[in-house]
Amino acid sequence: MNCSTLIRRLGLATAALALSLFAGSGVADSKGLIKFHEADWTGNLINGKIVEILLTEHLDYEVEYVFLPAGPAAWEAIVAGDIDVAFEFWPTYSPERHQYIAEYGGDGSVEYFGETGLVGKSGWYVPRYMLEGDESRGIEATAPDLESWEQLNKYKDLFATPETAPKGRLLACPIPAWQAGDELRVEKLGLDFHPVVLGTEVAQFAELEAAYTRGEPLLVYMWEPHWTHALYDLVKLRLPEYTDECFDAEAGWVQPCDWPDELPYNFGSATLKDRHPDVHTVVRSFSIDNEQQTAMVYEVDVNERDVEEVVREWMAANEDVWRAWLPM
Repeated sequence: MNCSTLIRRLGLATAALALSLFAGSGVADSKGLIKFHEADWTGNLINGKIVEILLTEHLDYEVEYVFLPAGPAAWEAIVAGDIDVAFEFWPTYSPERHQYIAEYGGDGSVEYFGETGLVGKSGWYVPRYMLEGDESRGIEATAPDLESWEQLNKYKDLFATPETAPKGRLLACPIPAWQAGDELRVEKLGLDFHPVVLGTEVAQFAELEAAYTRGEPLLVYMWEPHWTHALYDLVKLRLPEYTDECFDAEAGWVQPCDWPDELPYNFGSATLKDRHPDVHTVVRSFSIDNEQQTAMVYEVDVNERDVEEVVREWMAANEDVWRAWLPM
């Protein structure tokens, strides 16, 4: 956990304590308390902060965050009534949707609030300098014909580290709860690589930055939209084409395919519409695109600015966008 995250959570805990001590002047005077899921990636925090400001400053609600890693625990908390709204989950990374969301064949105990407006892509990436070199940095191409998984074993020594040798190292999806399936791909494609799971986005990006700065070989799981693609020139390797047979609703990944394009969505309590219809209207209407979110994530992650400061800056420049989400 980095310092900014710790400070944010301590601040939230302090705010929650104050709220409980002075309930008469807090939630009791508002329309109610809405509980947001706080996840472990910046896009989730940005989307939540936008909606939080709308609810607290335009609709007279209080907002509280519940931190849980993405995965089964978050879904169970929604069903139990401990969370009202969750932001920006990706379909392939949330197989629980088939159990709870009616649109995916579930029991309807969780409501699908709609797409976020983002289009997500995931894959295995290498720096372009490995394929083409970089004359300005004095880097020669070390894997000029590396285009797909089929050439990876040829270059495993390039990617090997003291911890993985003689196998190459794949910096796999950093968050186990995302259930990205890197291990299955390595095994079923017969790749002589060791998937390394660092556990956090922060650690993943630190490794990427260090390797890229030194001009070293790197094979890394990454996704879009994300600021890394604005800062680093990365090339996505080809994997076997995705088909419906690659992924099973209950078992997860069963074939070593590429990831499909994703349409992230918001979801939450099936009773929110009846309890707070105006909140329901906002979260159902929410929509931003890749370019808008990427710019905000870049400011937070790279320029180390405060999430709320960045969000308010975006809201000031895009009032016509978010005002359309508010109930009439």
